[in-house]
Amino acid sequence: MRRVPHSTYRLQLNKQFTFDDAAAIASYLKDLGVTHVYCSPYLQAAPGSMHGYDVVDHEKVNEELGGDRGHRRFCERLREFGLGQVLDIVPNHMALGRRNRYWMDVLENGPSSRYASWFDIDWNSDEVKLKNKVLIPVLGDQYGKVLASGDIRVEQQGETFCLRYFDHSWPVAPGSLASIVQLAAKFLSEDTLGFIADSLARLPSPDSNDPALVQERQRDKDVIYALLGRACSEKKEVCEAISKAVDAINADVDLLDDLLNQQFYRLAYWRTADQELGYRRFFDVNTLIGLRMERQHVFDATHARILEWVQDGVLDGIRVDHPDGLRDPQQYFDRLRAKAGDAWIIGEKILEPGEWLRESWPIDGTSGYDFMNVCNSLLAHPEGLREFGAIYRDFTGRAQSFDDMVHDKKLTVEQEALGSDVNRLASLFVEICEGNRDRRDYTRAEIRRAIREVAACFSIYRTYVVAERNEITEEDRREIERAVNCAKQYRQDIDAGLFDFMGDVLSLRYRGALESEFLLRFQQFTSPVMAKGVEDTAFYCFNRMIGLNEVGGAPATDGMSVEQFHDYCAHMQATHPLSMTTLATHDTKRGDDVRARLAALTEIPARWKSALQRWGRMNAKLKTNALPDRNTEYFLYQTMIGAWSISEERLQAYMLKAVREAKEQTSWTQQNKEFEEALQAFIGQLYKSGEFIADLDALVRRVDRAGHVNSLAQTLLHFTAPGVPDTYQGGELWDYRLVDPDNRTPVDYDLRQRMLNELKSGMPASEIMRCEDTGLPKLWVVHKALMLRREHPEWFGAEATYEPLAVSGPKAAHAVAYLRAGRVATLVPRWPVKLGESWAGTTLALPEGRWTSLLTGDVIEGGRSRGNLRIQALLRDFPVALLVRNAE
Repeated sequence: MRRVPHSTYRLQLNKQFTFDDAAAIASYLKDLGVTHVYCSPYLQAAPGSMHGYDVVDHEKVNEELGGDRGHRRFCERLREFGLGQVLDIVPNHMALGRRNRYWMDVLENGPSSRYASWFDIDWNSDEVKLKNKVLIPVLGDQYGKVLASGDIRVEQQGETFCLRYFDHSWPVAPGSLASIVQLAAKFLSEDTLGFIADSLARLPSPDSNDPALVQERQRDKDVIYALLGRACSEKKEVCEAISKAVDAINADVDLLDDLLNQQFYRLAYWRTADQELGYRRFFDVNTLIGLRMERQHVFDATHARILEWVQDGVLDGIRVDHPDGLRDPQQYFDRLRAKAGDAWIIGEKILEPGEWLRESWPIDGTSGYDFMNVCNSLLAHPEGLREFGAIYRDFTGRAQSFDDMVHDKKLTVEQEALGSDVNRLASLFVEICEGNRDRRDYTRAEIRRAIREVAACFSIYRTYVVAERNEITEEDRREIERAVNCAKQYRQDIDAGLFDFMGDVLSLRYRGALESEFLLRFQQFTSPVMAKGVEDTAFYCFNRMIGLNEVGGAPATDGMSVEQFHDYCAHMQATHPLSMTTLATHDTKRGDDVRARLAALTEIPARWKSALQRWGRMNAKLKTNALPDRNTEYFLYQTMIGAWSISEERLQAYMLKAVREAKEQTSWTQQNKEFEEALQAFIGQLYKSGEFIADLDALVRRVDRAGHVNSLAQTLLHFTAPGVPDTYQGGELWDYRLVDPDNRTPVDYDLRQRMLNELKSGMPASEIMRCEDTGLPKLWVVHKALMLRREHPEWFGAEATYEPLAVSGPKAAHAVAYLRAGRVATLVPRWPVKLGESWAGTTLALPEGRWTSLLTGDVIEGGRSRGNLRIQALLRDFPVALLVRNAE
């Protein structure tokens, strides 16, 4: 029998919330109704990691979380309460640094390292200076200046040596140690040191990747190091001579430079990373290096511990982070499924509007962003969204469409942060063109521009074409053709034949070994282009209604009809009924209740417009040199409405992150201090303005109740629609947190346990609603829905049915209703501001039978009067209804 969760609860583990802390809330989660705890990655991460995605050792459990012992205690506690476990895993990349022994071995031994095949490194760069070298862009200034300043030094650590730059250190290549040992031998006239130096110099070639030679080199190196260590321990004068040699090299810039040039890495100014980095990263994060997960030995080594937990029953499920970064996601999931058996497998696949998860992937679904964005669109008011567009243009003066902005932001990211990725792709395509006499005269510059343009025109994260399996779908063909045609329209100055040829390579019409390599790498490239250009840039720039600016979302949408919602749910039940659904994650831009309140704002565009104009005039005097700009000001006001009452400290930190992500006035790499200081001063003055705060507070009060209703509506949809619902830590109460790290703040579980105990004591629905401000109604919906799912998983599983329920009457567009497995009915309102207090004779066709409202305790007879029941009566005591048909 499959071990599929009926619900999950996401926990963000870190040194401030360890395995023992997680174990301590197991009883609460059980009481809440959760069936599975869903943990952030907990294999050994880089020191101080707050998220776990920077894994440095796949064989160990994170020591800062409690290590193996803490993990055992945690797992035993979960078993004690009958809770299962799902783990987030990270196959795409590892973190660099001293704790990553595999990476340290690569830096020490270069292409001859036992682990060189693990990492996606270009050892054959077109740049001669980077041949058989890895660029390490960490220096604070130009290399020569840093070297002359004395900030780079050689240090001895027993029989081994390292190069140090402040807190950074790197191993020294064995062959380069010959110069240190030779110099020490001269000081001492010691034959042993001379022999060791000669032996180091004779180690096999660094670019040898023959497995036998690699092992031989490793063996010889270990023996030589042991001899050096013995010589140091037996003769004090040997150690003194080596120390003297190290001091001499550190004192001589030329000697130190010569030693550095012998390494398998090149220390460089940090700004060089954008154009010259020779390894694939996670997006543009230099400290996260891509893994060659397509290689069986890498898969086996990195998944051994995880699969052991699956086979031992410790894990019931796995959530795979960023599968689009992998060279061949289909191959990866096939291997994982073969090893993990019937485990529940979820992929963090970001689906763009209109895109569906590949049915060929042997997994259960996505991590739920698609469902979240469906809810966002369902609750926003279409007419209000259209009016918001005009309001936004008038206030900011911006008329650029979202699609054009996305295109521009993608190009900027490709030219700057992802420039090195473009250069590697261009080198490959130059070789392809050189092998074709009809294409050989395209220049490298043209090819770079064409690659950037085609990637910028992709409307989805990536395609999944694989030449060696002759694998391409019509969906992929259409996307490639659309992107190529789009690129030709944008760049009519580039020969259309180059775009066509690139399209031929991407869609398997032109094949070869180089062509296949380009195709696979291009597909890995479009994913970070989308993520960095859209979600991490455009979503902070296009601010018409920021509640729609979520991962995989469509900020320019004018909403979704109830019929479209039903169509989405029916499709999911038919294709991926066990997909994860969510309303908030560790990556969402803002909490679900921030979005719920902002959705209510779309119902009153006229009030928003007048408030915006009033605030613009009122607060103009609070600016410094007309800063911040109007677009930032617009974004700020919406953020304050959605997250109110947010503290000034939280808002300052969030807005600084937001404007740096936007990269318009300032950025992480080029900080505009004048703008940032003006923004911080402006926010500070807003909090001191009694007139503005009172006005803001009045508008928030106008939409606050509607925001609560929207929250309860989306929460009930979340727990009863097709899929397995996940609750982000603490989100069972009103959640007005913003993007990470704001959403990693500690959760008060003692408070939640007390509130849950109060609910379970028999509090009536009317009393629960009187405690609305505390979040008690949301907790009640979460608890009752979770308990129902736990008690009757068959009503929500793969074999259950999904049927829309008919709503009739003048307010029918305000209601969403459906039936699961013929036994559970869900009824929620939307657009509560425009709905007002009356449903004006609108009715629901509830099937025959006696139904119990789990949220109010009422018993309802269905099927009478042609099955139509007044929605006004059904929602009299509680804003949403969860009805269960009683057994005959």
